[in-house]
Amino acid sequence: MDLVHRIENWGDTHHPKLLDIVRVALGIFLFLKGLAFMDNTADLKGIIESQDSIVFPASALMILVYYVTFAHMVGGIMIALGILTRFTCILQIPIVVGAVFMNDVLISPINTELWLSIIALALLIVFLILGSGPLSLDRYLANQSMED
Repeated sequence: MDLVHRIENWGDTHHPKLLDIVRVALGIFLFLKGLAFMDNTADLKGIIESQDSIVFPASALMILVYYVTFAHMVGGIMIALGILTRFTCILQIPIVVGAVFMNDVLISPINTELWLSIIALALLIVFLILGSGPLSLDRYLANQSMED
């Protein structure tokens, strides 16, 4: 067994059911962040177009905004349901790392967005290692396929 399979096996055998509640809460949080991005798309477009960036054209930044929105909404649902959790965490981690660095630029003594991003990043790493857990759609489908 290689390292990835050993980590996956360890995560599957050492996953308390209480963490499934945390996983669902993280999924809902990411989904709501995706909705917030969708609500603020017009404002983000105005901010992006007002910037005069030579490195990134405005169209590339708008594609990034739509990617983040889609990834948070779909990824949040998938994490909450517990399906393809590790894969979804891999897709979410770069976005949340970007959020941590973007919030770090706007640092203030009480920056709740920075702390929320750091907590979300830590939880994504935890669920990348531990997987979806016993109360998940992944486990349910695996048990159904064993019964057939």
